[in-house]
Amino acid sequence: MQQDHLDQLENQSVYILREAYANFKSLAMLWSIGKDSTVLLWLARKAFFGHVPITLVHIDTSYKIPAMITYRDKLAMDWNLTMVYGQNKEALARGETFPNGKITRLQCCKALKTDALRNTLSGEWPRYRLNLQTGKYELDKNKEPYTGVIVGARADEEGSRSKERYFSPRDKNNEWDVGDQPPELWNQFKTDFAPGTHLRIHPLLDWTELNIWEYIERENIPIIDLYFDQGNGKRYRSLGCYPCTTPVESTAKNVSEIVAELKTGKFVNIAERSGRAQDKEDGGGLETLRRDGYM
Repeated sequence: MQQDHLDQLENQSVYILREAYANFKSLAMLWSIGKDSTVLLWLARKAFFGHVPITLVHIDTSYKIPAMITYRDKLAMDWNLTMVYGQNKEALARGETFPNGKITRLQCCKALKTDALRNTLSGEWPRYRLNLQTGKYELDKNKEPYTGVIVGARADEEGSRSKERYFSPRDKNNEWDVGDQPPELWNQFKTDFAPGTHLRIHPLLDWTELNIWEYIERENIPIIDLYFDQGNGKRYRSLGCYPCTTPVESTAKNVSEIVAELKTGKFVNIAERSGRAQDKEDGGGLETLRRDGYM
């Protein structure tokens, strides 16, 4: 049977997920609640026959749009997911955030996202695990570090992500040396790394924004409705913290209308993350933040 392009992308992503699970212990998968990481979650369910044997990790900055947290917890309960979240409680308690006016957007991203991610993965800071019986979060007794992280980054999303590999090594501090990564020629993946290496695994690297929405439409994946016009002629194209993320002009009210809108080329010369203010402070990209461990 002839495969179409979405079938080929799906097959490769499922293969990467299975390779990661077979080769690395202490794996986690980041879930930002956005469209890409939700597609990744869907693919993981396909890769492992309806079950996701990998812990989902969400970094809660406390500035996410509240509907995102509601959506996260409902889907986690519906799909019986192992779900934990972490956050930088000390910075939040001190009010050292951009919305409080004490630091810049980049410093805020580093504190609430990068530092929170690093210490949540290492187990040095508290993690909170969803109890699927009660629907409440409890202090996670498991402090084992996650040494490999599966991420829904796409190469076409912004410049620094195009430099990633499917299997991208980081050092013990999660820092990224862009010039020191193994080549991945002809789909030959390096999965043998020195002890102490922290891995970022990117099964969606070859997907485009249009591919993601076409796949969501084909598979009927439940996506948070913040991506749709709610009647004011605007919708989010990329989701993040509400003080730093703005919607785009669009009247697309469902997935089919988003697919049709993208095919018109309306956004072809507008960066997908153009509504994310921290990108502009980082010189139009995210490389400074990403070298330090930002996703």
